[in-house]
Amino acid sequence: MRKISRCRVCGREGSEISSSLGVCVNCIRHRFEEAVPYIEAAHARARRPLGLPPTVPSNPKDPRCDGCGNSCRIPEGGRGYCGLVENVNGELIRGYGTSERGLVTCYLDPLPTNCVPADFCAGSSGAGYPKWCRSPAGDLGYFNLAVFIGSCTYDCLFCQNFTFKSMLSEGGPTMRASELAEKVDERVGCVCYFGGDPSSQIPFVVSSATIMRRAAEEERRLLRVCLETNLNMNPSQLDGIAGLCMESGGGIKVDLKCWSDKILYALSGVRTRIPYKNFERLSKMHRERPEVPFLRASTLLVPGYVDEDEIRSIASFIADLDPTIPYSLLAFHPTHLMSDMPYTKREDAERFLHICLREGLERVRVGNPWLLR
Repeated sequence: MRKISRCRVCGREGSEISSSLGVCVNCIRHRFEEAVPYIEAAHARARRPLGLPPTVPSNPKDPRCDGCGNSCRIPEGGRGYCGLVENVNGELIRGYGTSERGLVTCYLDPLPTNCVPADFCAGSSGAGYPKWCRSPAGDLGYFNLAVFIGSCTYDCLFCQNFTFKSMLSEGGPTMRASELAEKVDERVGCVCYFGGDPSSQIPFVVSSATIMRRAAEEERRLLRVCLETNLNMNPSQLDGIAGLCMESGGGIKVDLKCWSDKILYALSGVRTRIPYKNFERLSKMHRERPEVPFLRASTLLVPGYVDEDEIRSIASFIADLDPTIPYSLLAFHPTHLMSDMPYTKREDAERFLHICLREGLERVRVGNPWLLR
């Protein structure tokens, strides 16, 4: 039997209202100021035990961190929203995510992998053979080095990989960029940075990936670099990582959470349009390498919140930029602070799929249909 929750603003009841958030999507859209206290209380409960600021610090008198799209104004003795940058005696100090050291862990994942854009990537699908992979079926028998970033620029209440928070609170494990690069040998066909989110540690991502690529070129072996990210990074950092992914045969998969700023704030704790501006910039590179799609997108279908209005707006945005950009709709798995929510309904996913096709997208799919109910 599905759990029924009640919206604390309008009183409406339903199974697709998060009890941890406490407000329904209609009130987020149309009674936002009344919903804000409940939204901020939900994120504060999740973040304060970890010593993280409950909201993005924004006092204009405090020094600004340009490490990501949040542009935190960090007070003396305080931390940025990602938890990695502190104000020590008026100076911003980044503990991890520098070009030298990252808060990360990693493991080898056999190819083909179950990553979201696997149908379009060279290592799992064979796209771009022989330039970008070792056989028409991909890099069978090789591995992906999966690099898990232990921090994030968002605070998603539905986070599917929330174990990064324990890494933040424990301050480890950590690796030097050169140490991570040493994990790549002749068995590894690609490296994928995910998390958490790479946008919170881009200097480390670029530094370690550059070392890996240099070694691969010297040994004349293929090594693709990929990124799975919310793309909430400083635009000045975009070209470096995009260039590595493009020239190596890899790609950037962007998790576009939702279209509405209000719903993004409710679900993820931040207000930013930086990811969409960055996505638009990357879309201009997409047609440079049609044999292996460079830019890929996905959206998690959070029941009751990421609805057809959100999907239609995102699909229209992508299609206007380039209808060949692959887009994956992902079924929601109840976890983290939204563990009382239902799974995505099959009928909803199918309806959203048709909406995307009507908006003009040519490569749209449900990425994990086995989770649909």
